[in-house]
Amino acid sequence: MNKKAYFGKFGGQFVPETAMAALSELEAAYLSIAQSDEFKAELDLLLAEYVGRPTPLYHARRLSEHYGHEIYLKREDLCHTGAHKINNALAQCLLAKKMGKKRVIAETGAGQHGVATATAAALLGLECEVYMGAVDVARQSLNVFRMELLGASVVSISDGLGTLKEATTAAIQAWVNGVEEIFYVIGSVVGPHPYPKMVRDFQSVIGRETKSQLKSRGLSADYVIACVGGGSNAMGIFHEFVGDESVGLIGVEAAGLGASTPYHAATITRGAEGIIHGMKTIVLQDRYGMIEEVHSISAGLDYPGIGPEHAHLNDIKRATYAPITDDECINALRLVSRLEGIIPAIESAHALAYLEYLCPSLKEPKVIVVNVSGRGDKDMSSIANYEKGKIYG
Repeated sequence: MNKKAYFGKFGGQFVPETAMAALSELEAAYLSIAQSDEFKAELDLLLAEYVGRPTPLYHARRLSEHYGHEIYLKREDLCHTGAHKINNALAQCLLAKKMGKKRVIAETGAGQHGVATATAAALLGLECEVYMGAVDVARQSLNVFRMELLGASVVSISDGLGTLKEATTAAIQAWVNGVEEIFYVIGSVVGPHPYPKMVRDFQSVIGRETKSQLKSRGLSADYVIACVGGGSNAMGIFHEFVGDESVGLIGVEAAGLGASTPYHAATITRGAEGIIHGMKTIVLQDRYGMIEEVHSISAGLDYPGIGPEHAHLNDIKRATYAPITDDECINALRLVSRLEGIIPAIESAHALAYLEYLCPSLKEPKVIVVNVSGRGDKDMSSIANYEKGKIYG
């Protein structure tokens, strides 16, 4: 067993034999090309001049007054393309180009990773194909238009629920069928090794900036909160703080209509150990091991698995994970919009909603950082449908 492929008992490479050579090629390239000073310097320049890093760590004064704690928002929504996804997509596309690949593919739920990959591919002169569930194509039509405008082909997948799980399955199949020519840009800390570690490392710039920005204010974090679907924005900000046991790490997953109902995506809250998309992790599954259907108002969080490092952090109790319902998420989105003039993505609003539970439980004022992983422009139609009571069909 390759122990480097695992986080505790989670992770691994559960893929067809035809994909193993590509994973070995990717791992070798990641360890040599992506760790070189030349690659890091080129990526850092792009992150600064193209993406707009470092993103601000914003002291949310009115939100702090509302909750009675010092609340800071890490503004990944201010990245070029409107979400943290561009950090990883740009890095993977740059690695693909250095490896001599001409074509990249990606899967997307909310469309943010698809837009980020299409953007990076356009910048670097790569062909791009994005797999997306048919339901997500409909509810994220603005992002579909953006991807096509950037020159990408969007492949609509109608299998199953027509959401992220089916899009990911289709992308993996396409990759395996053309593995010698295609670079698969995975959008989260999921999939077979080395993707979970590679995506985490590319996103860890979020946590490094956050710690440095707190230090410049003479502060340290007591709690760091982030939403979790696959979990890339969460691992991106958690990674820098994992070794500091004084910092509470809280991942917030989508409870949909309630984690006790059949309509949720609360993977750690309700799931069990299983295999999905090439990795061993926590999975929502029935008594026979079949992957269960999931629900969330968020197109980016309705995934029945979770990154294996999150499963490990939960297993060793280094991080805690909590569910937030659709209603709680929208209430938080309204509150932050009206108090701070910031409309967060529905995904990020799940993390902000957890302040309702955490803040009243704390006896003394604390420093709390919430990662605002994306902006809410893309979600206007979903929010409008929710307001009209149409979101649940």
